Amino acid sequence: MELLDDERAPTVTAFVERALAFFAERGIVARRLMTDNAWAYTQNRSLRELLADGAIGHLRTRPYCPRTNGKVERFHQTMAREWAYGLRYRSHRHRAAALPHWLGYYNERRPHSSLGGLPPISRVHNLCGQVNYRWKRRTWRPGART
Repeated sequence: MELLDDERAPTVTAFVERALAFFAERGIVARRLMTDNAWAYTQNRSLRELLADGAIGHLRTRPYCPRTNGKVERFHQTMAREWAYGLRYRSHRHRAAALPHWLGYYNERRPHSSLGGLPPISRVHNLCGQVNYRWKRRTWRPGART
């Protein structure tokens, strides 16, 4: 996740390119990308070419149907409550500086009720040979196959 100055087509394409590289470095190959129906995603030629070059399908959410994108909507709600507005910051720069720390907490340590009290990292399976975690009797078990 990055804080960007705008949502123009070149900015969106550059972000997606960085995100794909980030995941590829970690052994994750993207097969599909889901976006909403904003112009910067649907009418963006450079994004369309980037996805075509990587043989990545482009899925779009159904308009006015939050079920399609419910996990992202819930993440945005949690991020607003816990990071953006949950604390007082001296300035927008201080808030921006706190984002990487909050994201690390959210992904690696924060319990998620939808995951039985585990953080999202527990759902990543054998990422480049890293230790796997498996849910069993409300404990983490390193090295268990999932």
